Order: sequence, then C-alpha cells, then structure tokens
Amino acid sequence: MAKKTTAKKKSSAKKKAASNTKKKTVKKSVSRSSAKAKKPALKKTVKKSTAPKKKAAKKKAAMSRREKLIQQIKQDLIAQRDSLLKEAEETLNALPTDLNFPDMGDQATAETDRNFMLRLRDRERMLLKKIEETIERIDNNEEYGICEECGNEIGIKRLEARPVTTFCIDCKTRQEEDERIAEGG
Repeated sequence: MAKKTTAKKKSSAKKKAASNTKKKTVKKSVSRSSAKAKKPALKKTVKKSTAPKKKAAKKKAAMSRREKLIQQIKQDLIAQRDSLLKEAEETLNALPTDLNFPDMGDQATAETDRNFMLRLRDRERMLLKKIEETIERIDNNEEYGICEECGNEIGIKRLEARPVTTFCIDCKTRQEEDERIAEGG
C-alpha cells in the first residue's frame, strides 16, 4: 500500500511539473510577443535621445583634451621643480663662505653678488611653494584652472604660459591695476 501512495505522489508531482512548464512557456510566449511590440517604441526613443548623447560625448572629448593638457602642465611643473631644487643645491654648495678680500671693491662686489644670488633663490623658493600647491591641486582633483575670483575657467594658453596662476587674465589685470593705484603710480 505504501508503494501505491509513493507512486501516486510521484505521478502527481510529474503532472504538476508538466503543467508548470506549460504555464511558463505560455508566459514566455506572451512576454516575447509583448517585447516584440515594444521594440519599435524603444527604437524611436533611442533615435531621439542620441543627439544629447553625441553632445555629451563631444563635451567629454573636449574635457579630455583639457585634462590631457593639464596633465602635461603637471609634468612640466614637476620637471621645473626638480630643476629648481637642483640649482638651489648647487648654489648653496658654490656660495663662498669667506668674503674677506684685501680690496674693498672686490669685497663689495662679492657681497653684492652673494646677496643677488640669495634673493634669486628666495624668489625661486616662493615659486617652488606655488608649484607644490599647484601639483597638489591637480593630484587632488581640486579646481585647477578655475579663477579664484570670478570662478570662470582660466584659458589654456594662460595656464601654459603661467601654470601656477590662480586668476584669469581679466581678474589678474584688475588686481595689478588696483595695486598700481594703491602704490600711487
């Protein structure tokens, strides 16, 4: 009797599985037919939305050109920094420690030359600080190439000419004019 019950259970399980597969195939065919009906509508929307995508792709290409130029500027800044550090080291090694000359003219000339070199190195030290800040801004994806005063993009030619700049040409010109007026010139 137990064998008949298990046989009945197996046959009923097979029937349920067969009916479930029939239902699935019916659902699949319905979903396929509805998907076929929807495809033309999708094509129309894709055709309409390709124009903004093309504009976005062009904008990305333009941005990538600017980003490539910014990366080139970064490489130039790194090379300039290394060169300045090397020159500073050579200058410190070459500076005479003894400025005692028998002739007063020679001693004055040596002191003037030494002071001039030290002033140049001090200016280069300030430039090194600006270079480091600029490289850090580029690395941290901060707003490099954006004017601090007006918020507009700084032209790529200005960035190539003066990579450590933080102002666009208009704002920098205005700032210099204000400084001249403040100095009385």
